[in-house]
Amino acid sequence: MENCHFCLEIEHKSRILGETKNTITLLSNPSLMKGYCLVIPRKHVESLAELNKKERDDLFEQVVSVQEKLLRKIRVYYLGQNYRPFQKQDNLEVNYLYTPLQPRELFDELYEKDQIHEKKIFKVLNQKELDETKKLILS
Repeated sequence: MENCHFCLEIEHKSRILGETKNTITLLSNPSLMKGYCLVIPRKHVESLAELNKKERDDLFEQVVSVQEKLLRKIRVYYLGQNYRPFQKQDNLEVNYLYTPLQPRELFDELYEKDQIHEKKIFKVLNQKELDETKKLILS
């Protein structure tokens, strides 16, 4: 895609750490912490549902492989990961599914900044809200 940040990075190969048939692993820049990596599918998609089974399997296998390497090489308290279909931050918009692998230390700088907001973000659901949410998802 013409204006996609990841597509441009792949084209220039400046941060590529590894490749498989269906994935590319990039060193994140800007970086939140040492060893911060992104595993992305080769196919430009915005959600896991857009990948076929083989592509999803390869994505998860690569995430596990990179995770194991990070855990062996970098002192890590917590290795955060999730699957993000969209992010807009610092005038950078990414409409591309990616899996960030974030090696974290206990009480690191990101933790300190994040804790300012955490109590305001999460809400404990009562039983009625849990039941309604389960019904919504499962129906």
